[in-house]
Amino acid sequence: MRLCREHEVVGLDQLPSSTADIVGDIADTALLKRALRGADAVVHTAALHAPHVGIVPDAQFERINVQATRDLANLAVQAGATRFVFTSTTALYGSAATPGAKAGWVDESLAPQPKTVYHRTKLAAEALLEVISREATLAVTSLRMSRCFPEPAPVMAVYRLHRGVDARDVAEAHALALESASSGFRKFVISGATPFRIEDAEGLADNAPAVLEHRAPELVEAFVRRGWRLPKAIDRVYSPMLAMRELGWRPRHDFREVLKMLDEGSSEVLPPRNH
Repeated sequence: MRLCREHEVVGLDQLPSSTADIVGDIADTALLKRALRGADAVVHTAALHAPHVGIVPDAQFERINVQATRDLANLAVQAGATRFVFTSTTALYGSAATPGAKAGWVDESLAPQPKTVYHRTKLAAEALLEVISREATLAVTSLRMSRCFPEPAPVMAVYRLHRGVDARDVAEAHALALESASSGFRKFVISGATPFRIEDAEGLADNAPAVLEHRAPELVEAFVRRGWRLPKAIDRVYSPMLAMRELGWRPRHDFREVLKMLDEGSSEVLPPRNH
């Protein structure tokens, strides 16, 4: 990872690993102070996620996703750090991402309508970080990343066009956010580059195969060769154009990479189901 190659990185995690220099809880103030000693920037990825909803108490979401984020940012300021990169999520858009009659067009201008405690706490953390960035000399960048976990290959391949991204591209976005000159608070959607346009929204909801044939013929050809079915409808498009323009970020691992990893037997891509 470029961060580790080009920067002196101190990793903190709750479990031992090859990248964890310090092991402990994100809410442990003494531990955070030790980790932040001499730091000029923070990349904050720790959180409870969607799979924890309904399993972990809501109070834990508040403690980890909101309170710990606030405390970490304040401690970073006290330690003299000037940059803070926050790993957020496109999930916080909630109901706003799927208007129903047409595919939702999701970018930074869309007002979120959170549905779960996960959505609400990530949005609340962003709001707190915006306040802290305004009141202190801390440049905060929130990266609202889309799906990047293993899924069945046909699903994952199509998602790379409208609501999915490769973890390596996410890592590169974090590096660029850390290194780019900024002040105050900014937020970016981090998702795969999409061939779709706003005017495709109704067609994606009504007849996605026709739009795919027009906008992504290479993917359609690959699906035909493999005997896979195209989705009948696509309900949302995450647009990363602002990050591409302002960070100089370019998602490089598109649907072709998904097919390549499948053929190579990578555990990052699951085999097709019901195809």
